[in-house]
Amino acid sequence: MVSQRCKLSVKDTLEKLGISHGPIELGEVNLLSEISASQMEQLTIDLLNSGFEILEDHKSILVEKIKNIIIEMVHYLDDLPTNNFSQYIAGKLSYDYTYLANIFSEVKGMAIERFIIMNKIERVKELLGYNELTLTEISYKLNYSSVAHLSTQFKKITGLTPSDFKRLEHKTRKGLEDL
Repeated sequence: MVSQRCKLSVKDTLEKLGISHGPIELGEVNLLSEISASQMEQLTIDLLNSGFEILEDHKSILVEKIKNIIIEMVHYLDDLPTNNFSQYIAGKLSYDYTYLANIFSEVKGMAIERFIIMNKIERVKELLGYNELTLTEISYKLNYSSVAHLSTQFKKITGLTPSDFKRLEHKTRKGLEDL
């Protein structure tokens, strides 16, 4: 779960089924009491219909926590952590980073670093679309060592330079306005 809307959706589902719960956090809900098999079945169905799934496997739960930390860090924090991401993630979860990286790779089939890069590039695209920050400001905001590094990584992932993406985005928006 990433957004407030996701949390509210899960909360509504739990309350509809009369299931008492504690706080709902990113990807995690603590039930305050045991639930019946039929309640669990209905909860599973309702959550799946809303685009969520229940994870009970320790590795899958840990991977979801890692993903949520990365998404929150890249998309919702005003300033990214100044220490490196591996220390940040390990500190948030109180696990050794190598252990987390191995589990993430095993379950997701990609390295945590790749997942971070993919999310950073999505955030760059979002920020370019807003047209409020320069590429230098975006580079600084997302802790890139330089604009050149950001541009190289952006082109490697998207096939476009940030400038080409911005032009294409502008043309697409202009075309939609003309409809």
